[in-house]
Amino acid sequence: MVKQRVFVAGHGGMVGSAIVRQLESSPDIQLITRTRAELDLLSQSAVTDFFRNEGIDQVYLAAAKVGGIHANNEFPAEFIYQNLMIEANIIHQAYLSNVKELLFLGSSCIYPKLAEQPMTESALLTDLLEPTNEPYAVAKIAGIKLCESYNRQYGVDYRSVMPTNLYGENDNFHPENSHVIPAMMQRFHKAKLANDSEVVVWGTGKPMREFLYVDDMAAACLHVMNLDNKTYKAHTQPMLSHINVGTGVDCTIRELAETMAAVVGFEGKLVFDTSKPDGSPRKLMNVDRLADLGWRYEVDLEQGLTKTYQWFLAHQSDFRK
Repeated sequence: MVKQRVFVAGHGGMVGSAIVRQLESSPDIQLITRTRAELDLLSQSAVTDFFRNEGIDQVYLAAAKVGGIHANNEFPAEFIYQNLMIEANIIHQAYLSNVKELLFLGSSCIYPKLAEQPMTESALLTDLLEPTNEPYAVAKIAGIKLCESYNRQYGVDYRSVMPTNLYGENDNFHPENSHVIPAMMQRFHKAKLANDSEVVVWGTGKPMREFLYVDDMAAACLHVMNLDNKTYKAHTQPMLSHINVGTGVDCTIRELAETMAAVVGFEGKLVFDTSKPDGSPRKLMNVDRLADLGWRYEVDLEQGLTKTYQWFLAHQSDFRK
């Protein structure tokens, strides 16, 4: 049996590693991965040589330069340049190497800052972006449009998915650059070990956010990639083809903190520092398009946080450096 050669770009990251876990059990797939040291995705010549030599059949494009608000503010040129180069190199060389199927992973930050909630796919390019991560968002929008343009001109089948806030195994637990769930998990864990009487949470606790467990995201990626072309085209438009991936369910930051405390086993008091900013009042994805295509999330927030905390406990020595 000839196996399908599937390249997962960014396999070392949280989403890429979850996609690899989903694909590993498929007997008809030969996984192809490369570390950053083995393949510089910013190098056009390196990516060209890779595709010419490897006979790739299918691509999951999960590689990206990512970071929090601070990093996006400090290094906007790096965020737009590196992400544009990665996606342009891979998508163009995939086409030149006759790869017919590719899935590009974007971000919910592609939508306008003041987009109506929940955010539908049609909100794309209707208003101004959030200024702090505009360069990153523009690069991700360009990735969508690259896929759509190559589809139109060359008849390939390159698709795009836009995830909501993700968390889970292999998340970034850096003490300064991590996002809300890993940052909060570390704080509650340390407070539990120190027998602290309280944990301080930034803001009022009222903003609402949506969170998706990363293994669910990976499962959605495989689902979208493997949809037959007729079904996919029936639910998308040639120049509005991306698909939101999320739960369609959100919670307040207070509810997140309370769930986190229960999962970690912290029994002290929650204190909300209202002098700190809340950010956007709500960020929720409309996932009707994905539901119509036959996919729904399986892991709820408490289950996902429990799985993530178990992974964190097994790997916490890695975060002390």
